[in-house]
Amino acid sequence: MGIDRIWAPWRLEYILGAKKPQGCPFCELPKEEPSEENLLLYKDDDIFVVLNRFPYNPNHLLVLPRVHLGKPEEIPPAIWAKVSRALPLCLEIVREAVQPQGFNMGMNIGAIGGAGLPDHLHWHIVPRWAGDTNFMPILAETKAVPVHNRSVWQALRPRFLDFGKKLAETE
Repeated sequence: MGIDRIWAPWRLEYILGAKKPQGCPFCELPKEEPSEENLLLYKDDDIFVVLNRFPYNPNHLLVLPRVHLGKPEEIPPAIWAKVSRALPLCLEIVREAVQPQGFNMGMNIGAIGGAGLPDHLHWHIVPRWAGDTNFMPILAETKAVPVHNRSVWQALRPRFLDFGKKLAETE
């Protein structure tokens, strides 16, 4: 029996990179145009959607307000409403694109609550399939992600081209 290899080349960026980024990457990201490199799928003046650079599972999305806030109660009502309309649209896109059998969706609030960037709120949308979790995360603290984020971005980006229009239709 041979050794199984886990191919996750994007993890090297995390391993070798600075552990404490200067400034807030979530504030800087929407200043750029969507690309395979930045994994940005959609942006407008209020919110944006991006693939998680270090995903728990393939097609792991983040939905964020552009405003830099760390507490949900600080989010302006209009932004809260827009995020609330964006989340089900994102679920629909991922559901159509990759047919997951379920989802985990939510946010981690504060460092103790598990937020890696606790000062900029963001919602996670993580598609799930039967058998996508095995012994690796428990015994080896390793998660195998079987597809590269760039391939995921290429598959999802066309589905986000009319996202703004769909979002406006839900108002």
